[in-house]
Amino acid sequence: MAELENGDRIEVLPVLPSLNILETLAFYRGQLGFGTVVYQADEYLILRRDGMELHFWLTDDRSLCEKTSVYLRGGGIGDLHREFTGRGVERLSEMAVRPWNMEEFYVHDPHGNLLRFGRIPL
Repeated sequence: MAELENGDRIEVLPVLPSLNILETLAFYRGQLGFGTVVYQADEYLILRRDGMELHFWLTDDRSLCEKTSVYLRGGGIGDLHREFTGRGVERLSEMAVRPWNMEEFYVHDPHGNLLRFGRIPL
């Protein structure tokens, strides 16, 4: 993690397109457990869960959502996959070790954004 001279952490926060902010909120909050709403407006949304933060901006171009992805990496993804499976999250892949030696699973949100979760295999 990069550090500034004053010791403040630099974070990388994805900004994903959304076709409908309220639908995005319902999916990420209800299905993926992003329970903290940091900011909500008609055209922008910020959600948090544990150490993860996602931003969303409103668009009417579905192709932007279908061509967008974010990679979330860390040791806790096994627990996330079990939780998402228990919640019945649709469009959830199995966890598998990929040819690039990362154990991963994928989720597509209702608008087509791809969330890729990965960790170094145990």
